Amino acid sequence: MQFAKRLQPLQSNVFADMDRAKAVALAAGRQVIDLSLGSSDLPAEAHVIEAIAQSLGDRSTHGYLLFNGTLGFRQAAANWYEQKFGIKVDPETEILPLIGSQEGTAHLPLAILNPGDFALLLDPGYPSHAGGVYLASGQIYSMPLRAENGFLPVFADIPAPVLAQSRMMVLSYPHNPTAAIAPLSFFQEAVAFCQEHNLALVHDFPYVDLVFGESGEWTDSSPNPKSKIQNPKSLVPSILQADPEKSVSIEFFTLSKSYNMGGFRIGYAIGNAQLINALRQVKAAVDFNQYRGILNGAIAALTGPQSGVKSAVATFQGRRDAFINALHRIGWNVPTPQATMYIWAKLPSPWSQNSIDFCTQLVKQTGVAASPGAGFGKSGEGYVRFALVHEPLLLETAVERMAQFLD
Repeated sequence: MQFAKRLQPLQSNVFADMDRAKAVALAAGRQVIDLSLGSSDLPAEAHVIEAIAQSLGDRSTHGYLLFNGTLGFRQAAANWYEQKFGIKVDPETEILPLIGSQEGTAHLPLAILNPGDFALLLDPGYPSHAGGVYLASGQIYSMPLRAENGFLPVFADIPAPVLAQSRMMVLSYPHNPTAAIAPLSFFQEAVAFCQEHNLALVHDFPYVDLVFGESGEWTDSSPNPKSKIQNPKSLVPSILQADPEKSVSIEFFTLSKSYNMGGFRIGYAIGNAQLINALRQVKAAVDFNQYRGILNGAIAALTGPQSGVKSAVATFQGRRDAFINALHRIGWNVPTPQATMYIWAKLPSPWSQNSIDFCTQLVKQTGVAASPGAGFGKSGEGYVRFALVHEPLLLETAVERMAQFLD
């Protein structure tokens, strides 16, 4: 049997590879502390679960859900977004419900790229961004992210021949895996660049709320700070704050991180009406929508008390501090991230250029599972990503095991 060539780049996946390594460790009797996958261990809020539970007995929710039936969710998302960022959104033409934001980022290239067209992607970056381009038979130009640049790409380094064939750029800040954040000035530069070169600007935004700070003011901490953002609702900017006319930009949000609803698979796309409509056409060929009860739970999350979001942020900040302090105690000096649920750690010698071997041997010998930086792209080599998805005591135990492994 023959298969499409587009499947060849999809044969290796960082999460699938580590899943096999964890299975081997479990089979050998290891107690695995899994820090490889960014799946929150925190529960969804009670009022969200109640909204879903009440829907189950309603027979009208049991059938297919078409676009018009999602209006209540789209209105809730538009209101949430306007309150958070001060950007008005048309729920009819500028919002599309998704089965998690990954559905959107993976399917959008099908609506934008012709075979051979380039997509400009972050390196390292989230694997599904590349997967969607491969499925669309596009080419990838990787924009390297380096610590000396605050893990921000340098647009001037993109070759002119690549730009001539490029149709889209994908950004994602706060960033997975590096945990970097981007200032509004960077987004303004990105919008101007994409306008000049006729590129669709795609921003994957799952960690909008997982930002650690004491007030509603976030100060640009990039190497060359140019701006300061004052917003009582968000500590990081949306791409649409740099493109309020939505001229070239589309943003993806998921309830997986802010509201601990990863298993419910609910998110949305927001932004340029033409991009939204194009993605809607692709989606219509693939699926309808989620069960209406899940959308009712999402509406409850977006419109109800936000104390659970604040509590989750405080929890991950406490875990971050415990893990970083433990790493420092064993002599592994890792910078303290300002956002996300991840620690992006530069590997010590002799593992500094072999992150896959490091993670494979680490889980085999200690049961601690992490994600190799190379799994997120060539520029991720030399790093490892830890997900803060356990209580502080277990995170400290993981560091103790790593100390023995490193010794």
